[in-house]
Amino acid sequence: MSNTRIYVDMPLATGEEFALGAAPANHLSNVLRMGEGAPVTLFNGSGGEYHGCLTVVRKKNVRVMLDTFSDDNNVSSLKVHLGQVMIKGERMDYALQKATELGVAEISLLISERCQVRLKGERLEKKVSHWQRVVQSACEQCQSNLVPKVNMPQTLHSWLSEREENLRWVCHPRLGGESKEQTLADKNNASAANIDSAALLIGAEGGLTEEEVELACAHQFAPQCFGPRVLRAETAPVVALSLLQMRYGDF
Repeated sequence: MSNTRIYVDMPLATGEEFALGAAPANHLSNVLRMGEGAPVTLFNGSGGEYHGCLTVVRKKNVRVMLDTFSDDNNVSSLKVHLGQVMIKGERMDYALQKATELGVAEISLLISERCQVRLKGERLEKKVSHWQRVVQSACEQCQSNLVPKVNMPQTLHSWLSEREENLRWVCHPRLGGESKEQTLADKNNASAANIDSAALLIGAEGGLTEEEVELACAHQFAPQCFGPRVLRAETAPVVALSLLQMRYGDF
């Protein structure tokens, strides 16, 4: 059985003993009921992971001694930047969690015409912090040591204008008279051998407007339709990322 993996927001090094913060300490001692001597793996998102064991397990004092380091980040060779229009409730958590498990490298929260999430100030900062924790937790589970950054919300237009990835997809369920073969084709005419980065655009509930899809196409995004059924906003990134990883990544 593999060691329990915990994300910590602190510098790490081998040969040293570390006191864990309140959240990871509570998880190890009260949720998992781990005792002194139990093996544990720590990572801080900057690369690699550290292996050690718990040396002190008390109510408000959990310490770990780290003795070895592994530089395997377990990340995909395909760097995918996900542009996800914000969606309501736990569906957003699900989308970000599964995107992380499927190897996304960076996540940008987007605002579109049909976006139903409108947050400002402290509420927005708390929500983005929550989504970053969702991503960190997903990295604990999927054994990725580089934590994707969740960027603060921006407009769809500004995100599109910043894109430089050499493959760009926009998910859109209705593509007029195009055939399945055309919609799933690589519109950038690039072979798998020279694809090392991708941008993926996912709309909110109700999808993107026709004008927004046209704007994405003007920024060299290829519309992609995954079969005859319309996917939910939280399902589309799972399907699209799976196909991207199978074609160009490490699946």
